[in-house]
Amino acid sequence: MKKRLYRIKKGKWIAGVCGGIAKYFDVDPKIVRLLFAVYGSGLLAYILFAIFIPTEPKKQMKTNV
Repeated sequence: MKKRLYRIKKGKWIAGVCGGIAKYFDVDPKIVRLLFAVYGSGLLAYILFAIFIPTEPKKQMKTNV
C-alpha cells in the first residue's frame, strides 16, 4: 500500500494539515505546528496546504461474501 499525504479528520485543530503532515512523516504533530508558527510564511503555506491536500478518505468496510 502506497503512503499518501492527507489532511486528518480525527485530532485536528483547524484543517488537519499539521496532523496529516505529522502522520505522514511519523513525528509529533506539536513539532509540525511549531514549525508552521515559527516561520513567517507558515500561515500562507498552511492555507495553501489546506486547499490542495485532500482529506483523509473514509475507511472502507470489508465484507465477507
